[in-house]
Amino acid sequence: MNLNDLDFEYPEHLVATERRAESRILLVDPSGPRELSGRAELLEFFRAGDVLVLNETRVLKRRIFSESGLEILFLKSVSGTRWEVLCPSSRWKAGTKQHLPEEVELEIIERGRIQIVEASRPLDEAYFERNGDLPLPPYIQKARGERRNREGDVANYQTAWAKKDGSLAAPTASLHFTDEDLHALANRGVKIARITLHVGLGTFLPITSDNLDEHQMHAEEVEISKAAWDLIVSAREGKHNVWALGTTVIRSLESAAQGLLNETPEHFRGQTKLFIRPGYEFKVVDRVLTNFHQPRSTLLALVAAFAGLENVKAAYRWAIDRNFRLFSYGDLTVWIK
Repeated sequence: MNLNDLDFEYPEHLVATERRAESRILLVDPSGPRELSGRAELLEFFRAGDVLVLNETRVLKRRIFSESGLEILFLKSVSGTRWEVLCPSSRWKAGTKQHLPEEVELEIIERGRIQIVEASRPLDEAYFERNGDLPLPPYIQKARGERRNREGDVANYQTAWAKKDGSLAAPTASLHFTDEDLHALANRGVKIARITLHVGLGTFLPITSDNLDEHQMHAEEVEISKAAWDLIVSAREGKHNVWALGTTVIRSLESAAQGLLNETPEHFRGQTKLFIRPGYEFKVVDRVLTNFHQPRSTLLALVAAFAGLENVKAAYRWAIDRNFRLFSYGDLTVWIK
């Protein structure tokens, strides 16, 4: 498959820059796309015995701005003072240091798609909580015309059930739902399974190869408890639907089914590099709730694998013509085969 197959056009004004309490919902099933009246109508599609699987990861405040205005996303600690980061290193002159808050100095050790830097002292999560921004996607920054977080982002870019620290981006499909929605589903006899995938480079780095078969995904950490997996297996054995709330959930469940995670009597835990694209045969997920995704992205490839590329592109055109709001803070899509 060619990367250009995942391309589509959209007007910039449809890029959502703020989260709304009530998003629009696009539902796509074999009859085509249509808009639902709201979450209450969506919940009617769930049946007793179905399972909704959600991601409990919490986004870290890992984007730091230097005194010169350079944005540095701290990815992973290599040692006490050495980090893997993402930054526009072409703006970082050789032999110079970046000055960070609290008199921290940063020296670049290795350049590349991912950079290695050395800090003048160890940095812990408390440092990032005091001085960092949540790493909102660059397209939101561009649409806003500003780089720093707004005050509301601290709450708005975390899900209602964000619990386990570790993500570099939010599992944004969950931003459309509340704990009250989960209670309403439970009252309908729907089971809730909670898993964790810490969103990393595998989710948000762009595809750089024209041939999708040549794209290498970065690893992301996944954990699925035995209790959660038992709920999913029981639903499938009972011919009930497994609903995935977001692409991170899809990758987690399909990775477990593919044997890509270490399995113990207690849980699945490990790293996945699974790249789901058209031609993939789904083993676990029956129905998908997710946001609109950017063109030429691994996330769009995943949705196209589930629903069919032409169906997805036609539904996106339908939604864009009707001014649905796009991407992380945008509206919700529901895919039913």
